[in-house]
Amino acid sequence: MAPVSTSGEKMYELVERLYPLCRSITGDGVRATLSIVDEYIPLQVHEVPTGTQVLDWTVPQEWNIRDAYIADADGNRVVDFAASSLHVLGYSVPVSTTMPLAELREHLHTLPDRPAWVPYRTSYYKPEWGFCLAQETLDALPDGDYEVRIDSTLADGHLTYAEHVVPGQVPDEVIVSCHVCHPSLANDNLAGIAVATFLARALAETTPYYTYRFVFAPGTIGAITWLARNAERIDRVKHGVVLACAGDRGDLTYKRSRRGDAEIDRVMRHVLAASERPHRVTEFTPYGYDERQYCSPGFDLGVGSLTRTPYAGYPEYHTSADNLDFVSPEAMADTLAVCREAFAVLDRNRRYVNLSPYGEPQLGRRGLYDALGGRSDTKQAQMAMLWVLNLSDGEHSLLDVAERSGLSFDTVAGAADALRGAGLIKA
Repeated sequence: MAPVSTSGEKMYELVERLYPLCRSITGDGVRATLSIVDEYIPLQVHEVPTGTQVLDWTVPQEWNIRDAYIADADGNRVVDFAASSLHVLGYSVPVSTTMPLAELREHLHTLPDRPAWVPYRTSYYKPEWGFCLAQETLDALPDGDYEVRIDSTLADGHLTYAEHVVPGQVPDEVIVSCHVCHPSLANDNLAGIAVATFLARALAETTPYYTYRFVFAPGTIGAITWLARNAERIDRVKHGVVLACAGDRGDLTYKRSRRGDAEIDRVMRHVLAASERPHRVTEFTPYGYDERQYCSPGFDLGVGSLTRTPYAGYPEYHTSADNLDFVSPEAMADTLAVCREAFAVLDRNRRYVNLSPYGEPQLGRRGLYDALGGRSDTKQAQMAMLWVLNLSDGEHSLLDVAERSGLSFDTVAGAADALRGAGLIKA
């Protein structure tokens, strides 16, 4: 596996490639995005027809756009979709007309408190059209007539999502989910796509215990569609993480699952605390990213959310300032490293049964003490063996042992490996 720093640079290169594409909850932009990701990890792409019932929702019509602009009387494009996909209200219906600025203003979206930034706005489920532009651009427009054109289509088609599976030793699954519907927003969520992609590549170089399923889907409707199409096998999903906002320079934030004490919640809390990274662990709320779909009460999966600065927690969120300068290779590499550390714990976190539970078994005659000779952490390794033996009652996991003993998870897991090899414990 490439060094973390190299991975950071490569993730940034992927974000650069994806950044110009116009994405939405459906359409060719999503397909183009998944096609690029498929160059890094093989994807199974799913196309779900318009009108398909998915839980309480219906797959909408597919939206595609070729061009859009506002032009002044001299034909100069004062707002141009070609310059940024953010300039068009997402899912805008087609329009071709001329109108005075006073009337056009009703269809314009700006950020008066951030006059140089362009906002990101959508109208997925209500037929509408509009443009997004900088307030300073709007302020500079003289009164008069403007040509308005949005060359888009809204027609029956498909919702597109993709999966990548890293096979494990058991069929029980960990899902890693990220949304692929946002246009030119580097942190939300191109960085999440990049981290998920390189996490899949890293896991493929190991022999994981769990099967890891990566879901690349449009926000909300995509996750709902995935859940609807996998409802009969949802009991395989034992753990999960939604990745978003993975590349800004803020501290890491983990949002717990609805359960609050799911194994992934405890693993993430432990890994972040043990790493001594600045971080926050927050409680579940039914708002944010697709963790709210996986954690809806009918499913109640153990799925949390990992971000750096959380949803709507930075001024650049859903604006043109969430650009390539806002994310960094170092931040993405750090997010990737935490995911790898957490999944390494999750994969090794077992419950064992002590096969010699009456009194302390003699470790010396089994060569277990001798095996520790010369180690700098001999005392900790000995204590870890005693702790694992004592708490191997089928009820306590290795993470329980680590938390109760104050020892590192790696030390505890290493002790468990040694004890299992000596025939003193079994899973």
